[in-house]
Amino acid sequence: MRTDGIEGRDSVAEGTAQVPVWRAEAVTAAERERLVEVSLAADQMFAAAGLALPPDDPRPLFARADWMWVAGRPPVGFAVLGVLDGAAHLEQIAVDPAHGRRGIGGALLAAACADARRRGYRRMTLTTFRDLAWNAPWYARHGFAPVPESAWGPELREQWRVETDLGIVVAPRVVMARDLGA
Repeated sequence: MRTDGIEGRDSVAEGTAQVPVWRAEAVTAAERERLVEVSLAADQMFAAAGLALPPDDPRPLFARADWMWVAGRPPVGFAVLGVLDGAAHLEQIAVDPAHGRRGIGGALLAAACADARRRGYRRMTLTTFRDLAWNAPWYARHGFAPVPESAWGPELREQWRVETDLGIVVAPRVVMARDLGA
């Protein structure tokens, strides 16, 4: 594993402690299981908001990820990324609710965007729930804007279809994108 800084930062303050944010080039079996726990804990926020999502096992997502950022040792959050239609695509970002509202999600997003820009991507896309405060409104505060369906590429369109087939679309969703600069 390697620790890479986020444009000069390699950790985010959580209370009085510093939580490292690192690019996961390889994770141990224990870290992978902790990441599963983080994902499942984060999913409970959707249930608390009244959304019944299908059961989630993030292991296949981790296996197919092009790259991933992790917060904490042991992990308390992660961002999983791929590539769709030539753009970086944020597949999932999750923070254990016990560590939420402390800037960890923002640090993971900043790291993912900065890393995608370093890798030469000019845009990042994602799909998210439109009306949940910690989804589309949160991403909008971080520079993402809705993308009309007419502007979706074939891979993004397929991603939407897969999410629909998996039963994820239990409330209005939106595709969003952020310009990462040249």
